[in-house]
Amino acid sequence: MPLRIYNTKSRNKEDFQPLNPPRVAMYVCGITAYDYCHLGHARASVVFDVIYRYLKFKGYEVRYVRNFTDIDDKIIRRAQERGQDWKQVAEFFIQAFLEDMRALGNLPPGDEPRATEFIAEMQAIIAKLVEKGIAYPAKGDVFYSVRKFPTYGELAQKNLEELEAGARVEVQEAKKDPLDFALWKAAKPGEPEWASPWGQGRPGWHIECSAMSTKLLGPSLDIHGGGRDLIFPHHENERAQSEGAYDKPFVKYWLHNGFVNLNADKMSKSTGNFLTIRDVLVQYPHEAIRYFLLSAHYRSPLDFNEGNMKEALAAVDRVYQTLQRLEECGPGRDGAGPESAWSSVEDFPAAFEDAMDDDFNSAQVLGVCFELVREINKFLDAGPSASHLEKYRAEVKNALARVGACLGLFAQPPQAYFEARRRFTLSQGALSEAEILQKIAERKEARRNKDFKMSDRIRDELAAQGILLEDKPDGTTTWKAK
Repeated sequence: MPLRIYNTKSRNKEDFQPLNPPRVAMYVCGITAYDYCHLGHARASVVFDVIYRYLKFKGYEVRYVRNFTDIDDKIIRRAQERGQDWKQVAEFFIQAFLEDMRALGNLPPGDEPRATEFIAEMQAIIAKLVEKGIAYPAKGDVFYSVRKFPTYGELAQKNLEELEAGARVEVQEAKKDPLDFALWKAAKPGEPEWASPWGQGRPGWHIECSAMSTKLLGPSLDIHGGGRDLIFPHHENERAQSEGAYDKPFVKYWLHNGFVNLNADKMSKSTGNFLTIRDVLVQYPHEAIRYFLLSAHYRSPLDFNEGNMKEALAAVDRVYQTLQRLEECGPGRDGAGPESAWSSVEDFPAAFEDAMDDDFNSAQVLGVCFELVREINKFLDAGPSASHLEKYRAEVKNALARVGACLGLFAQPPQAYFEARRRFTLSQGALSEAEILQKIAERKEARRNKDFKMSDRIRDELAAQGILLEDKPDGTTTWKAK
């Protein structure tokens, strides 16, 4: 089955055929660096991290570029609020974003350019558009003339009449048409500015991505991605600028991820209904967050709530518990294990690729993973021989290596995972490890005295704080995060 990708422009799945195989040029819109990033940013970053990983897994040579907008009205306002230089504000939140990405387990893109590093390239594209009569200077600003681009609205599937009637546009006297958008903005007192052929000023938002992607990847890209909110006007305007300047198709495949809702309501900084990535990383381990973000198809909406996150954490725990059991289990009678367990692990690589080849269907992959988990437990319940057990362990390890490489899940040794879970639980709870061990000792004494009511009460108290006790056959008791 060939890799098929849903193209926002055609609204259909299409066979993936790069412009210059095996090379793939992929550009993803990054953040405007004025605040900490929220779960919507986390979803976009994880989705395109998985796409990047999978394309490399398939043998493509991927050049992945994700930009930073480091000059913008929001950055300027935040700098004024803080009494800081705009560069300080942008750099602070860029570094915070990079910390968040590492914490989520994302691979770094090959290039992470800042918009202000490409002012000359932006001006060159603007000059080209002015020369071709597609853009026009006006009182120090430069505007793109939307009606000069015949297919404007094609990506968003909107016509000009619809846009004129429904779009919220800036009212500016200098514009010839209310739909026209700014490529260059005349300088304002107290704001950063650069010299240009049209006077002192700074770039508009949309032009930066055309300049950075063209400089680093060329005028035509294989993949351009971002959240659904970027389809219009940002990506529509990028397409108009780039194709207007270079007379070439700008992007072959447009990919957009769905929104994350917070308790069924749209997540939005403007309404205050949002959680930062940092907020969530304090509450849940990163692998549970990653699992949650990949538990639905990337184009579908996701609802963040406590119930969904607990399910995600329990799911990740279950996989690692099964892997730990497989690792620690000794041989039983001289058997091979149920035939379904062998076929499940042998069929896993093909099932994994079939799911990922169907527009990067991570949710389906996770379903296949849990089919495998069920079969692993059946296999172990059957008490396989030593030779069959060793072979099966190797087969499972190879199967799940694909998930680790492409989804960034289930790649830790089980002992390391559960040790990290213990540390995470201790960092959140009211009890220290010494206090937990003291409770375990008190429970052991209660059991020795046949005070099972006290024993159960201690177990329940610890369980309420996320501490799960495990009584071993040799009489010892250990604990793990619940």
